[in-house]
Amino acid sequence: MPDKDWLASAVRSAAVDRKLKSGETLFRLGDKTTGFYEVITGRVRLSRVDRSGREIILYVAGPGETIAEASLFAAAYHCNAIASTDALVRIYPKPAVLRAFEKDPKSAFAFTATLARQVMSLRTRIEQRNIRSARERVRHFLALNADADCRTVSLPGTLKDLAAELGLTHEALYRTLAALERAGEIKRCKGKIALLRRPKV
Repeated sequence: MPDKDWLASAVRSAAVDRKLKSGETLFRLGDKTTGFYEVITGRVRLSRVDRSGREIILYVAGPGETIAEASLFAAAYHCNAIASTDALVRIYPKPAVLRAFEKDPKSAFAFTATLARQVMSLRTRIEQRNIRSARERVRHFLALNADADCRTVSLPGTLKDLAAELGLTHEALYRTLAALERAGEIKRCKGKIALLRRPKV
């Protein structure tokens, strides 16, 4: 969960909540930016559509996560944001945030640190998607997301969400997890994957 301590009280007081139904669009590629969002409940996916009309999932955000931070410095949104479930989101208006940055350099510095962490996370996801083997891609994910004891990976969403994050079809992910389970590497539990062998990055 990202640290939002940099949000000034004036920004928090200017925030507006919005309810979304599953499948409802929060914003579209090319829409004029109005601010960035925090997901309070539910899940919201960021995506684009390729030339064939296929939706490409860039990221799925859950409770406590923020999206569209780059919109503070752009005229238009660079992707679509669509509710994957019923959701409640909170918008932090662009003018209020930018004013806060001008008045408080510490807030701007903390925000920069947040963006830096997101860049590192994005690089990890790119590295993951460059792994050709579905089994090795899943192993890579498990190794990077295991708990401190390297025994469990908690899944923030559904297996379909995980498949989208890994750039796999959900059928390919299900087959891969089944193969790893048969091989004695993992055991699937509700909302978690138990690691029976320590995965290697």
